[in-house]
Amino acid sequence: QMADPFLYNTGERSKYGCLGHEVQIEHIKAYVCRPSFFTDKAVIVVHDIFGWLFPDIRYIVDLIAGHGYMTICPDFFKGTDPWKTTDHWADFADWMKHHDPMKVDKEADVVLKYLQEQCGAKKIGVVGFSWGGMAVHHLMLSNPQLAAGVSLYGSV
Repeated sequence: QMADPFLYNTGERSKYGCLGHEVQIEHIKAYVCRPSFFTDKAVIVVHDIFGWLFPDIRYIVDLIAGHGYMTICPDFFKGTDPWKTTDHWADFADWMKHHDPMKVDKEADVVLKYLQEQCGAKKIGVVGFSWGGMAVHHLMLSNPQLAAGVSLYGSV
């Protein structure tokens, strides 16, 4: 018997004040954080089911930027609702049908083009958590221009 709903307040868990800023790239919103110096190395962070607005994922973006990488977390849900802590797990399979981690190619292409053409990125890696980890497996197979991929607990 799973707890129903899974009460985890994604908004209140972290009081983190973000260091980056939001950008609009074609049809996609994204959170971006850059190091204080120019770099041609970039990392795309693929969020989990809680989406790109989740403070914890923005903390990860800022952390990676602090290590010298231009870092971006696009809204791979394209403005649709992320999974909410008040949602019922019985509805999860249905939610996943509308949020398929294997259908991230268009967004990835837009972000790769932005990083290469607008930001001067020459080496681009991708890291994803959970839902994003599944997307990373897919992206690494379909994008030879990605230099590295890290999937964190992305079941396949």
